[in-house]
Amino acid sequence: MSANPLAPSWLAVPDDANGLPAAVWSRNAARSESGELTIAGVGATALAERFGTPVYVVDEADVKARAAGIRASFDREFARVGSAAKVYYAGKAFLSTEVARWVTDAGLNIDVASGGELAVALAAGVDAARLGLHGNNKSLAEIDRAVGVGVGAIVIDSRIEIERVADAAQRHGRVQPVRLRINSGVHASTHEYLATAREDQKFGIPLADAADHVALIRAHPSLQFLGLHSHIGSQIFESDGFAEAARRLFALHAELLEGGPVPELNLGGGFGIAYTSVDEPLSIDEIAVRFADIVAGGAAELGIPVPVVAIEPGRSIIGPSTTTLYTVGTIKDVLVDGAATRKYVSVDGGMSDNVRPSLYGADYSVRIANRASDAEPALVRIAGKHCESGDIVVRADYLPSDVRPGDLVGVPATGAYGWAMSSNYNYLARPPVVAVLDGEARVIVRGETEEDLLSRDMGVTR
Repeated sequence: MSANPLAPSWLAVPDDANGLPAAVWSRNAARSESGELTIAGVGATALAERFGTPVYVVDEADVKARAAGIRASFDREFARVGSAAKVYYAGKAFLSTEVARWVTDAGLNIDVASGGELAVALAAGVDAARLGLHGNNKSLAEIDRAVGVGVGAIVIDSRIEIERVADAAQRHGRVQPVRLRINSGVHASTHEYLATAREDQKFGIPLADAADHVALIRAHPSLQFLGLHSHIGSQIFESDGFAEAARRLFALHAELLEGGPVPELNLGGGFGIAYTSVDEPLSIDEIAVRFADIVAGGAAELGIPVPVVAIEPGRSIIGPSTTTLYTVGTIKDVLVDGAATRKYVSVDGGMSDNVRPSLYGADYSVRIANRASDAEPALVRIAGKHCESGDIVVRADYLPSDVRPGDLVGVPATGAYGWAMSSNYNYLARPPVVAVLDGEARVIVRGETEEDLLSRDMGVTR
């Protein structure tokens, strides 16, 4: 069968429109003998009947394995070059108390970017010393709470924060470890909104101003300078950007050693994952090898000790673990320019549970989840139910042409920035998050109800 001319050039007609490419789906996703999608032994139909749709389904064993795997890879490779690594899970990707426990049990720390994320990590019982606090505009209350509970590191993002954190640490009678976020100017190969080290943007200190800021930090007895921090973007598929950022930071790192210890270098996160069958991200093992070689090589070139390296993966741990299940509502075959037909398949969620396609133009994959079919593949666009033409969940993929109302469809790799960026647009209630493990399912974040939505409206008569 030839490709539909409306399909993007990268999208080929699948040999099997029921197939579950391993790189895209969670490790424990499979088809049952009857053709139903199962995740960790739990069928899609049973999940939909019990929890409703949309529903985020998290493969718990997959999350734990990815967290442990990245810890092991970076431990091994940095031991090889005579150093060590600190791995922080980037909570902004998705954070709940259960996920916080999973990743810390796997040996990871957690990076939080707000008072709310800090509250979740603390509610999970995470030792505050294993937390790092990020943010370009931390409130005085957030800083005070973080210092008061003893967070292990605060990332300084501006000159004014030096004084704010120092004052809070003095009030609490402690020496607060801090990192200084540097805007290296390295442009990651990613969407403009995901590139976080461009010169003209809100994050970090310009490289040229960094030494003066470190001197200010060191002048405060209530602060301990841990090292420099860089984050060049998200959904990155190559290591060149990290290598260039490290090269620029190493020259500054060596200069700063002349004035005192600089025990760490934080290179951030942003490791990409596969959302479609053509995405080819680096494996975590390969990333660890390249990072260790980059850092060891930079240190050798400058004749300085290899620092402890910190990284902050989020998407690469939680992203592939999760599948969002939807129920199909209406279907329309739309003739485009009189040349070809695109099948619009509308589902009961949309940009309120996954805004990334609308916000970033992100691509996703889709499969029928309640059954298999041997019907010819048809080009589909999975549309949401919101009153926006840009409310698209999957821009282009092939499904069996007999997809029909009432079918369940599964969209994989929705663990990162799905629930975390969800909203109540059009007054849709946010879906539940359900963890599946060894044939059992349980809610880890309760879904909202209309009663929840109305409970905040003070004009409702009760």
